[in-house]
Amino acid sequence: MFHDHDATKELARRIRVNAVNMISNQGFGYLGQALGTAEIMAVLFGENFYRPERDHFVLSPGHYAIAYYAVAAELGLIDREALKQYGNDGALLEAIGTERTPGIDITCGSLAQGLSGAIGLALASRRDGSDARTYALLSDGELEEGQTWEAAMFAAHHALDGLTAILDVNGSQVDGPITSVTTVEPIADKWRAFGWEVLPVDGHDIAAVAEALHQARSSKRPSILVAKTDILGRLTSFPAGVDGHFIKLTKDLQSVVLAELGARAGT
Repeated sequence: MFHDHDATKELARRIRVNAVNMISNQGFGYLGQALGTAEIMAVLFGENFYRPERDHFVLSPGHYAIAYYAVAAELGLIDREALKQYGNDGALLEAIGTERTPGIDITCGSLAQGLSGAIGLALASRRDGSDARTYALLSDGELEEGQTWEAAMFAAHHALDGLTAILDVNGSQVDGPITSVTTVEPIADKWRAFGWEVLPVDGHDIAAVAEALHQARSSKRPSILVAKTDILGRLTSFPAGVDGHFIKLTKDLQSVVLAELGARAGT
């Protein structure tokens, strides 16, 4: 399987640019969730692993909706003009996804529920005899909740090979570093113990993410990419100590970040 990873790299850059511009609408918001998952979203959607007319996409942490909007606008799945209203009262593109969110099969305000929903979709596809795959984006903070592990156990028991989870391991949550709240490591070993195909990857390595998604397709059991990411997308524009979970974006900082992203074009 061959893909133009250069085009995917450019798509990841555009995802970040879109997200920065969306956050500038109000000057604050969940920017880090898009910066950190840009390569993951670019590979999943841009390299045709996810097929919009056939497959299912579940966004378990609803505040990651910005990452979906940013890639969907690039691929024509949503109207680019809608990005300008992101987060406004009454806007279709809400800061935290809801049942109104276009293009996403399931998204959750309360965390840790997405995997359960994804399992339902994958099980339904199997019973329908469909080749549809279900992709679920999860966050590492959700591992602190028991429902995630109940769902993981159920999926492995039923050998749901049509289910691929992608875990964003950025070490950050609203209360601060995950390590200051509870211990979730060793993450990969835990998922293996629950019977999943575990594929550890650098979440910013496009080729590695693509290869892992390819491997997941041939697995006979549910798969999970344990994707280590930097919540600021390895950008150097942000001041030291900035809270990547919820970013305040001044006009000056926006200009600096966009300049750094612009310098990456074509590289």
